[in-house]
Amino acid sequence: MQKKIIFFKNIGLIDWIIISDKMNLFTEKRDNFTFDEIWFAEHYPIFTTGLLKKDNSIKFKNNFINNIPVVTSNRGGQITYHGPGQQMLYFLIDLKRRKINIRQFIDIMHILIIDTLNYFSIKSKIKKKAPGVYVNDKKICSFGLRIKKGCTLHGLSLNVDMDLNPFNYIHPCGDMYIKMTQIKEFSSFLTLKDIRVILIKKLSQLLNVRIVKKLYFY
Repeated sequence: MQKKIIFFKNIGLIDWIIISDKMNLFTEKRDNFTFDEIWFAEHYPIFTTGLLKKDNSIKFKNNFINNIPVVTSNRGGQITYHGPGQQMLYFLIDLKRRKINIRQFIDIMHILIIDTLNYFSIKSKIKKKAPGVYVNDKKICSFGLRIKKGCTLHGLSLNVDMDLNPFNYIHPCGDMYIKMTQIKEFSSFLTLKDIRVILIKKLSQLLNVRIVKKLYFY
């Protein structure tokens, strides 16, 4: 049964630190009988740095950049920005139980975003050695995962209708040449809700599961 169903929760706008704490606690407490979950969220403005942090050209002042807090995450990757209007997906998936390796799961994430964007007639692509999804050579979706006890934490951020200016204060993903874009620039009428509906449909197909809405958050 645990392989056939994944619970999802649309959490809405929430502090990143709350999600991080609950996600790590969920992973610590889970066992072989715990259902997998996918959390959809937005965050108040925040910069997060991953375990590959090496961008020494960005100067922090009291853990802030232009009055936006900077926090350390236990995900992979480097520095990025989160803010309202960006769709976050947190994958709490037991890869071992599903017999999926990390490379295969990253491929699933790529296909998920490319197929979702294609549904809305937005053509996108991936780049070798650069996880994420790009439209017209600008990054529209960033990945950052961690594997613990054979299970995934963290996930992806898809830019939908947000203020992109804070990305100019950093080198997104540690690359000074990356420029960011968002769905609004190609389809101004689309909402996060529109995007979520298709993401859930595509996830059901890609993972071959029934995705069930969860009515509460921890």
